[in-house]
Amino acid sequence: MRNRSQIPFYLSAAIGGAALAYFLDQQSGRRRRHQTRDQALSLARQATKRARKLVHHVTADATGTARRAAHAVRPPSDIEIDDATLVDKVESTVFRHRDIPKGQININAENGVVFLRGQVERPELVESLEARVRKVRGVQGIENLLHVPAAEPPTAR
Repeated sequence: MRNRSQIPFYLSAAIGGAALAYFLDQQSGRRRRHQTRDQALSLARQATKRARKLVHHVTADATGTARRAAHAVRPPSDIEIDDATLVDKVESTVFRHRDIPKGQININAENGVVFLRGQVERPELVESLEARVRKVRGVQGIENLLHVPAAEPPTAR
């Protein structure tokens, strides 16, 4: 009577013998060997391609995380911008909203101080525009010379 510990040996020998008979068959063995080789190479190419994509993805994620961390650590630049650029930034912020009359407001800047000149329809729009301009980075001061149609235009301080 055979021992239970010998069963895996006999089982693997039977499987190996069946594989040898399958691949060494006189009529179809050569085709089977070539087909199995081609499938194994195809699987290896696919695995290599997937591994390359995974490495690229992980590398890109790591690079992005490192750049975000470096950007978070870096202090904001306190570079002074010229007055023309400041006017462009203020105009793009102020005139972003449709309710602002673009043709009736003139925006100038001198040494970081923004001058708002012109006429607006509603008095609450004067304060709203000044608040929007104050939020723009680089604005060091505001001279608000905006007025409503019935009021006298303010003079520069």
